[in-house]
Amino acid sequence: MQIYEELVARGLIAQTTNEPEIRELINSGKAVFYIGFDCTADSLTAGHFMALTLMKRLQMAGNRPIALIGGGTTMIGDPSGRTDMRKMLTKEDIDHNAQCFKRQMERFIDFGEGKAMMINNADWLLQLNYVELLRDVGACFSVNNMLRAECYKQRMEKGLSFLEFNYMIMQSYDFYYLFQHYGCNLQFGGDDQWSNMLGGTELIRRKLGQDANAMTITLLTDSQGKKMGKTAGNAVWLDPNKTSPFEFYQYWRNIGDADVLKCIRMLTFLPVEEIDKMDAWEGSQLNTAKEILAYELTKLVHGEEEAAKAQAQARALFSASSDTDSAPTVTLSAADYPDGRVDLLALLVGAELCASRSEARRAVEQGGVTVDGEKITDVRASFAVTELADGKLIKRGKKNFKKVVVS
Repeated sequence: MQIYEELVARGLIAQTTNEPEIRELINSGKAVFYIGFDCTADSLTAGHFMALTLMKRLQMAGNRPIALIGGGTTMIGDPSGRTDMRKMLTKEDIDHNAQCFKRQMERFIDFGEGKAMMINNADWLLQLNYVELLRDVGACFSVNNMLRAECYKQRMEKGLSFLEFNYMIMQSYDFYYLFQHYGCNLQFGGDDQWSNMLGGTELIRRKLGQDANAMTITLLTDSQGKKMGKTAGNAVWLDPNKTSPFEFYQYWRNIGDADVLKCIRMLTFLPVEEIDKMDAWEGSQLNTAKEILAYELTKLVHGEEEAAKAQAQARALFSASSDTDSAPTVTLSAADYPDGRVDLLALLVGAELCASRSEARRAVEQGGVTVDGEKITDVRASFAVTELADGKLIKRGKKNFKKVVVS
C-alpha cells in the first residue's frame, strides 16, 4: 500500500483540490508540504497529534515537511471555529511558545540537514508594508466570497473584528511566500480551514499564472484532530510538566468506545492490516484496544519507559489487590500540618484530584471517594500524619487516583 492509499485507509483525507495529482505527488515522494501551528500556548496539545503524525508518515515516505510556526499570524488570531476573539499575545510570548513547539516537534519530525524545515512566518509577515500588501494582494480577494467562508460564520454572529478578517489573507500569503521561496507545493490543514487554504491556492494562481496551479495542490485532513486533546474543559498537553505521562495515558485509556478504533487508525503507526482485524472487536476487547491506543501514543510522546510505567499505574487502578507500588505518587509536606492531622478534603486538593475544597466536599458527599478501597462519605474525615507516612491510595470516581504520602 502506497502512502496516499494508506492515508485514505486511515480515514485522514477529507477534501482535495486535485486528487490524481496529489496522489502522484506524495506517492513519488515529491511533496514539499507545510502545516501551520499558531503559537497560542507554550505547549502543543493532543489536538495537534493528527498533524504531527501526518507529517511523520509523509516524511517516512520521502516527502519533505515544513513546520510553519505562526509567529506572525498568532498576532492576529485565527477566527475559525471561534465564537469570541482570541487572547492577544505579546511578541515575546509568541517567540517563547515557538521555541517550546520546536522542542516537542523534534520528537516526531527529523529536522536534520536536507530534511524537514521549521520556518516562522513572522520573518515575512512582520516586514510587510500595509499599503503595498493591499495593492499587491488585496485585489486578489473578493470580500463577498470571504464573508461566505465557513471560518467566519461563528464570529459573524457576535461581531468579526477587522483584525481577524485579515487572517485569511495572511494565511493565503504564507502559501504564496512558501511556494516562491521554498518550493512548497502542498498544504495540509483541518477541514475548517478549507476556505483559508483555497485562498492561498487562488492567490498563487492569480499572481503567478495558471501554470503555477499544477504545483499548488491543497489537501485537507479531517478536523477530528481539532476535537481531540480536551477533557473536562482542560487541554491535554504534550509537555509532561503540564500533563504527566500517566495523565496523558489515562486520557487515551478512557476515550469513548465509539472513538477508540478511529483513533488507533488515525494516530498510531500500527499496520493498517492489523487495525482492520480490530474492527470486529467489541465488549471487553474495546478495553484492550484502549490500552493499545494509550500505550502507543504515550510511547510516541514520552518514550517507551514512561509508557510502560503509565500502563502499570493505570492497571493498578483496576487491580483487585491493594498494591500501590505502581500508583502515581504525590508527596505532601508534614510541616504544612502542624497539628499532626490532615483532613480528607485537603488530601484531595493536594493530590490534584479536586480543584478546590468545595469540589472535594461534593465528591465526598456524593460517595465518589475511597481511601485504600474504603468509601468515605464523612466530609470531616481526617488522618494522622503518621498514618500517611507510607502513603494511602485515594480514588475519586473510577478513573482518577493518587497515592498520597505525607512526610
